[in-house]
Amino acid sequence: MPYRAPVDDIRFILDQVVPLAPVAATERFAEATPDLAEAVLTEAGRLCDQVMAPLQRAGDLTPARLENGVVRASPGFAEGFRAIAEGGWIGVSAGTDHGGMGLPQMLNQAINDMMSGACLALQLNPLLTQGQIEALEHHASDAIKALYLPKLISGEWSGTMNLTEPQAGSDVGALRTRAEANGDGSYAVTGQKIFISWGDSDITENICHLVLARLPGAAEGTRGISLFLVPKILPDADGRPGRANALKVVSLEHKMGLHGSPTCVMAYEGATGWLIGEEGRGMAAMFTMMNNARLAVAMQGIGVAEAACQSAVAYATERRQMGVIADHADVRRMLATMRAEVFAARAIALSCAQATDMARALAGGDKAADWAARAAFLTPIAKAHGTDTGCAVAEMAMQVHGGMGYVEEAGVAQFYRDVRVTTIYEGTNGIQAMDLVGRKMADGGEAAWRLLEEVQAGAEAARGTLPDLAGEVWSAAETLREATEALIAKDMTDRGAGAAAYLGAWARVLGAHFHLRAALADGIGGARHALARVHVRRLLPQHVAALAEVRAGAEDLFAVGDDAFGPGRAR
Repeated sequence: MPYRAPVDDIRFILDQVVPLAPVAATERFAEATPDLAEAVLTEAGRLCDQVMAPLQRAGDLTPARLENGVVRASPGFAEGFRAIAEGGWIGVSAGTDHGGMGLPQMLNQAINDMMSGACLALQLNPLLTQGQIEALEHHASDAIKALYLPKLISGEWSGTMNLTEPQAGSDVGALRTRAEANGDGSYAVTGQKIFISWGDSDITENICHLVLARLPGAAEGTRGISLFLVPKILPDADGRPGRANALKVVSLEHKMGLHGSPTCVMAYEGATGWLIGEEGRGMAAMFTMMNNARLAVAMQGIGVAEAACQSAVAYATERRQMGVIADHADVRRMLATMRAEVFAARAIALSCAQATDMARALAGGDKAADWAARAAFLTPIAKAHGTDTGCAVAEMAMQVHGGMGYVEEAGVAQFYRDVRVTTIYEGTNGIQAMDLVGRKMADGGEAAWRLLEEVQAGAEAARGTLPDLAGEVWSAAETLREATEALIAKDMTDRGAGAAAYLGAWARVLGAHFHLRAALADGIGGARHALARVHVRRLLPQHVAALAEVRAGAEDLFAVGDDAFGPGRAR
């Protein structure tokens, strides 16, 4: 079955579950009317169905390749990217001053969801460019903005982010790439970066790299890192691509999946770049891009989960083994679980996007800080749970397909191979969990308390209509409240030992909360009510086991000595 963009499901969430209306009611996003939102979602869905989805297999079977120092894209990717760019989809949320649409992240991330389900390898290119646009909007000089933003927004040029080095992965502060002033306002950047998605290609006329590097005499660790914009081709006096910069692609990684997305090893050999933001404040500037990207990566996981779910449903309702296999209880369990998981993860991520939009729209007002705290709290949950859901649903889709799922020609295995990296890049899901129990609890749990109050208020309001489901959701939120109080009292080692489980518990409770909203909107006996029952009765109880792990702390983990790990440990 061909992929179909889930426009109806997204529309329902934006209307009834995580409403776009409060965002559109602000002055900043007043143009995001229901009619405009409908048009945007419909047109983006058509692009995904008709242009991007047919490229999914081509990117997997004919990977990007390095040829005479230039990366050649998979067949059809150049035309697909041009359709994305010409439709204005790269600049959906970019500022109107430089050609963007200025629309809410709620719509932008909904589009990322659909594009990821259609062809994740291609969608990764505009995702990175969108992140770079946001970083430049916040931190670049006016001259840099004027030159680069129109080109990035139009899709004439594309953007990347360069953090990782062979010795500096999650520990970014260990990077060795250096930058030295040229005396004319520019800098010479020298070093090697790895894992650079879309670090080069032949589908745009220029590629702009945001590179983290250290200036002479800079402090050790992340406090000494600065950020530089280093284009592949240096613009001439008229802003057009001029001479080649001193950088190159050393090699492409041979990966498990995402074959259509070239992952480059980049070498900078005194390449000319320009400082973005303040010296030594590179991580702050880069995090502007990364926070945008983390929510977008959540949508990648959800988009692939949607595509995998569609594939499994199509197969199960056609395949006959002692009757249509969709009629077997265990297969039914998998299909219902997959659909319930996708809905919950999508609603959580769009709730994060809503908070981001409200914080921006109300900037300077009394409520902006609360919305910003909410967005910050939800970001690691959305990213980790969205991508975990992508992996879990893709794996379940393979199981529904049985032996055919293990055969590459069926195409379902690609979903798992492609989505698996989303739990790793833009901060591993373990780092997301550590962020949640660490920095996101620095307010003493205030953001957590506000969310739990909202969940319990929603459950109270539903008691009269859906008493069984509402009671379970209220009790789960209360259990999570008690666990949060206990977590805040722990030191960081004990918090870290239960961090992943704690994040998972939040995802289960929030997912149930949004399913309950959907069931109320759809009515008793409707499809949304049925899915809510599946989530509340089968998935929500997992929060109990997760919180037991949170309470356990770290003592038992460190009681396991290195010798107990057996063969494979360092000697």
